[in-house]
Amino acid sequence: MPQRIWLDVPYSEKDQAKAAGARWDPDAKRWYAPRPDIQALQPWTARPDLPDVLPGEDRTFGSGLFVDLVPSSCWFTNVRYCIAQRDWERLRRMLVRRAGQHCEVCNRGEGRDAQRWLEAHERWRYDEPTSMQVLRRLICLCSDCHRTTHFGYAQVKGNADAAFAHLRAVTGMTADQAQAHIGKAFHVWERRSARDWTLDLSLVSNAGITLAQPPGRPAASRHCCRGTQALYMTRTRRSTARRG
Repeated sequence: MPQRIWLDVPYSEKDQAKAAGARWDPDAKRWYAPRPDIQALQPWTARPDLPDVLPGEDRTFGSGLFVDLVPSSCWFTNVRYCIAQRDWERLRRMLVRRAGQHCEVCNRGEGRDAQRWLEAHERWRYDEPTSMQVLRRLICLCSDCHRTTHFGYAQVKGNADAAFAHLRAVTGMTADQAQAHIGKAFHVWERRSARDWTLDLSLVSNAGITLAQPPGRPAASRHCCRGTQALYMTRTRRSTARRG
């Protein structure tokens, strides 16, 4: 088989790329050009693959399955919506590849029948003395582990029982231990949600990934740059809903 001419096609642009002549490789889970002379596909020309470890990334940070609630003052600023869509495709592809097409927590792969997919998740360090929310690691999680990690959002969506059961199944916690773990996570969430955080995305910006203004960002949000590090200062209205 001839070498594929790979493309970087964001999910939101897949229909346009397909109409322009792109083809889908189900094994590689990636779009490609069937021949090199299709000018309409030039906007999706692939950029070089990212290294398996981003400069400064700590692959040991935040290992295992645990409830990891994002402070309400940091909502709307997850990595996916803070970087250019085409660079998100490159980053997602790298994460899935280096994880060997498996969840880095429970070691399961995707399963269409089980509606289980592989997704990217951020591991943050919250430096309270400086109010800095620093991206330390990106990890590939299955949708079940990801839902459990964002337990507050699972509650909002009516999936708390499934998330609770998955937490116990993967960690071996008793019901009481799992309840105590979740309660502690919400206590930390409440404390962190009481302040504004400066979002440090230098882990990805220093790897040559382009940052972007996320869609739907509250009007009160603003951004700034400090040297070579791209930082976003988020000031959102507090919400009383418990969501991770």
